[in-house]
Amino acid sequence: MADLRSNYLGLELRNPIIVGSSGLTNSVDKIKDIEKAGAGAVILKSLFEEQIMMQAHKNVAQSESFFNYPEAQDYIGNYTKENDVSEYLKLIREAKAAVSIPVIASINCVSPAEWLTFAHKMQEAGADALELNIFVLPSDPKHEGEENEQVYFDIAMAIIKEVSIPVSIKLSYYFSGLAKTMLKLSWTGIKGIVLFNRFFSPDIDIDKFEVTATNVFSSQEELAISLRWVAMLSDRLHCDIAASTGVHAGEDVVKQLLAGAKAVQIASTVYKNGTKVITEMVEFLDKWMDKHNFKTTAEFIGKMSFKETENPAAYERVQFMKHFAGIE
Repeated sequence: MADLRSNYLGLELRNPIIVGSSGLTNSVDKIKDIEKAGAGAVILKSLFEEQIMMQAHKNVAQSESFFNYPEAQDYIGNYTKENDVSEYLKLIREAKAAVSIPVIASINCVSPAEWLTFAHKMQEAGADALELNIFVLPSDPKHEGEENEQVYFDIAMAIIKEVSIPVSIKLSYYFSGLAKTMLKLSWTGIKGIVLFNRFFSPDIDIDKFEVTATNVFSSQEELAISLRWVAMLSDRLHCDIAASTGVHAGEDVVKQLLAGAKAVQIASTVYKNGTKVITEMVEFLDKWMDKHNFKTTAEFIGKMSFKETENPAAYERVQFMKHFAGIE
């Protein structure tokens, strides 16, 4: 039997398959089922900065009798935030006591200010690592691209100074200079970058005149988006890469590892197929490694990256021309 272990963020995983932050990971019972199915690690459902702040403001607004007492307003707002975080810390502690696989906390944040003490508390609660899910939609024409990108660096640097556990950042592909931004982020001291996070995609109900959600779950066809960037950057960054979005089967796991990912994150396929798909992925990886005589994952991780290519973008263009122009 092959050795499926992989090292990600300095953590030794029994295999590189991680169940990503989602409703699948919001309770101890679900996490125990995920471990039993064979996952290498779990990322807890994110604690959302905006959600906490909105609830705090709502509670303050509802307490009209305290409007003339700023101290009371501060107390209500702070109590709301502390209460939400306390529930999350409880989940970390109980999950760590219930399973032996790494438990990674997750924060969905848009600013560095609120999370410094919270991140430290997550570390104290026993989280093995911390994933920062950051997304600043570059939709405000008054903001320069550098301003939007600086938010990522501000958050990363602030959190890294606060905790000693490994920190990773989950990014989107909404960057004008994605490769350069990721390279610079890898210099900050973060231990990993996850490509890519998946967000609400809007649709319009033309009869109800409402904005609705579409494509809530990823599809296997979306694998190509992250696969390209994992392959192009896995040799260039000063941190690990984990692949996310579009990983639905064992073949997808292997492809991302060959491209250079140290781990993969899955969620949509577990929603669709249940935790048995985790077991199937692990079994596929094991059989594939035996078939190709790989004893450890380290022997083939990055084997199909663009390490030998000076200009990966040019390589991609050549393949495009070969396919569509018939150039040999």
